[in-house]
Amino acid sequence: MIAPFRAVAHPWLCDVMGHLTTRYYMAMFDDASYHALNAVFGWSGSDAEATGTGFVDVRHELDYEAEVRAGDLLEINARLERLGGKSVTLVYDMMIIGRDERAARMTAVSVCFDTQARKAVGLPADWRAKAERLLQDNAQD
Repeated sequence: MIAPFRAVAHPWLCDVMGHLTTRYYMAMFDDASYHALNAVFGWSGSDAEATGTGFVDVRHELDYEAEVRAGDLLEINARLERLGGKSVTLVYDMMIIGRDERAARMTAVSVCFDTQARKAVGLPADWRAKAERLLQDNAQD
């Protein structure tokens, strides 16, 4: 399990009904994805410019399970679900700290991307090796 991101559901992130609005769920999951990709591959957003290799999201599946209200403390944990030739599937759980409830779960598929050629490319061998070790560790837990 990767614990990539913590946040607060500030009142200005909530809708007229007083709960976290959809746009900010996605923003928090998006921020968490950078931390998860770093934990899995050692990649950071600045690497996209430096190496010409990054990630693009191609699929999101989001399930809302519990209401997030203003003032709730949140933690988004991630786990590596699948490693493909060019893609990675990560599952993110947004937990409400203090209530020990899962607020939402997002399954995301991201593809390794050549930022110059603007096309999908295979995962670099060193990234794949690091991710495979993480998958093995997950299987042993």
